[in-house]
Amino acid sequence: MIRGWDQRGCAGRRTGTKTLASLLLGLVALLSLSLSPAKAWWNDEWQLRKKITIDASASGANITDPIGTAQVLIRLHVGNFRFSHAKDDGSDLRFVAGDDKTPLKHHIEKYDSLLSEALIWVAVPNLQAGAKADIWLYSGNKKAVATSDPKGTYDPDTQLVYHFNERGTPALDSSVWANNAQTVGQPADGSLIGTGLRLDGRTLLTLPASPSLALSDNAAFTWSAWIKPSAMQPNAALYSRRDGANGLVIGLDNGILFAEVTNAGTAQRSAAGAPVAPGGWHHVAVVANGGQIALYLDGAPYASLAATLPALNAIALVGGETPGAAAAAPAAAPSAAAETPAPSQPAADGSTAPDAAAPASEAAPASAPVAPVAAMAGFVGDIDELQIAKIARPAGFIKFAAIGQGPEHAKLVAFSLDEETGSWLSGYFAVILKSVTLDGWIVIGILVIMAAVSWVVMYDRASYLNKQAKANARFMKSFREIAADLTMLDSGEAEDVATLGGRMNESDAKIMRASSLYRIYHLGASEIRHRFAQNGTRLPVLSAASIAAIRAALDSGYVKETQRLNRLMVVLTIAISGGPFLGLLGTVVGVMITFAAIAASGDVNVNAIAPGIAAALVATVAGLGVAIPALFGYNYLISRIKDLTNDMQVFIDEFVTKMAEFYSADRIEHRVAAE
Repeated sequence: MIRGWDQRGCAGRRTGTKTLASLLLGLVALLSLSLSPAKAWWNDEWQLRKKITIDASASGANITDPIGTAQVLIRLHVGNFRFSHAKDDGSDLRFVAGDDKTPLKHHIEKYDSLLSEALIWVAVPNLQAGAKADIWLYSGNKKAVATSDPKGTYDPDTQLVYHFNERGTPALDSSVWANNAQTVGQPADGSLIGTGLRLDGRTLLTLPASPSLALSDNAAFTWSAWIKPSAMQPNAALYSRRDGANGLVIGLDNGILFAEVTNAGTAQRSAAGAPVAPGGWHHVAVVANGGQIALYLDGAPYASLAATLPALNAIALVGGETPGAAAAAPAAAPSAAAETPAPSQPAADGSTAPDAAAPASEAAPASAPVAPVAAMAGFVGDIDELQIAKIARPAGFIKFAAIGQGPEHAKLVAFSLDEETGSWLSGYFAVILKSVTLDGWIVIGILVIMAAVSWVVMYDRASYLNKQAKANARFMKSFREIAADLTMLDSGEAEDVATLGGRMNESDAKIMRASSLYRIYHLGASEIRHRFAQNGTRLPVLSAASIAAIRAALDSGYVKETQRLNRLMVVLTIAISGGPFLGLLGTVVGVMITFAAIAASGDVNVNAIAPGIAAALVATVAGLGVAIPALFGYNYLISRIKDLTNDMQVFIDEFVTKMAEFYSADRIEHRVAAE
């Protein structure tokens, strides 16, 4: 029965070991899955990626009209992007479609790693009204080369795009047509989108009369820009293009946005809408298509005009009227024209004095819609992000630009958290570790030493217990085969194993002598031989007192073997109880230092507090990292030690029982009688 119990006990311990190993492997696999990205990465050479959601649904920008392919303005700052992980010039930035496979064209308008500011334009195809679309921003590849492509960001229908981020040079066209400005403008720092253009009503920006900008009769056309009027002005021209008796003027009349079209000397102006207040940024767009001209203000319809655009092949001006505007006076009003003074000659900078113009009502006959005979006033204020296209952009496209580029861009563009291909130490954890103070590193260093010692102890004890279990099993197999002499296994040396009747080889004998049960057995066998030697008789008889004394010797051996099994286990108890307290000490000291630094500097904000608090909590994490593995290891080892101590107790009882049976007086007398 005892032998069966021992076999079941050994099998149970082996099963428990296998179960623990399976649990550990499962935990490692689970951690591996949790640390791996949810989707495959476009390119593993990039360390970070971030999902950007473009929300045109009702919960976001609420765009219900068709959009199509559009350029999304991505504004990066310290709150949504880790500039420290990207290259200093942003050349490692990559934008990928929502399928995480298709790279998107983009170009950088501004990238300042010192100020942590960036403006990037990304071409996103096939945007749907009332829906969400995702793109991915990749960064963190120091070996990457620049792929910024302004020409590829815009479609061929885009004739001109000015970001106005140049200084001392004419504005450069970002479209494929290279319609660069012919004059140098005055930059306006701190504009709505990076740097803008400052207009003073006199210094005008000249656009080229290139073939790509030429307009045919009744052509489709889209003009858009961000404007910031400085004051209410009568008949202030934002954009003017005249070619003989034909012309197109976009401007503000005392804050009222208008588009004025002149065909063969006859002018028509759009209906009046609500005035635009000065001092604020507004998105203005004019779209001509099929005999209708629509005006948009901040993405919403503003006014309209039933007219077609005339053929225009001359230069255009931004910020004032085209020189020679007097030539546009209608031939149908000669008397009025004769009474009107001739307009002043344009100045060297291309402007025309506004006071030389007669009122439009004097120059036009009563039947004419509108017939200006002189130049308009120059626009005074700032302008940014001028775009011209040779197609009629849909209303959804206009609203998309107005929201995505303006102050309400957060409704349209949302950023998710960063995802990483690397380990914890390459992400937020690295930022936290950099904020750990000296006292925190001291505590963490102590905890690292404790963790290393506890792991060494757990390995040492586990190896020792496994060795003991194997040796005990081998010894018990031989011990149960003893039939007459309990001392026959106590042979002493390996070379004497042959005297055991060939029951074990030299290797098994070495294993057996490492057994704690064998060492207890050796004590009992030595006590038996000692008493037989003192007896001096031929009959090996043990009295009850001798058996009790031998039992006491076995119990002393049991105590020593128990102490040997529990050696160094106190290190694990220290790690379990002391690790969290040391970590808590480091956290408390770190928090105290953080608040002391805040009090000394007077800078109370989340950015100042968060790194210090997070770094202080690292000590607590380190303490738990010491205690938790030590706790699991301690409980596992204690259960193994308990099994081995139970084996020793059972063996002592079995040995004493056999000793009483083999060496009792009745047994000896019966053996003598038989001989």
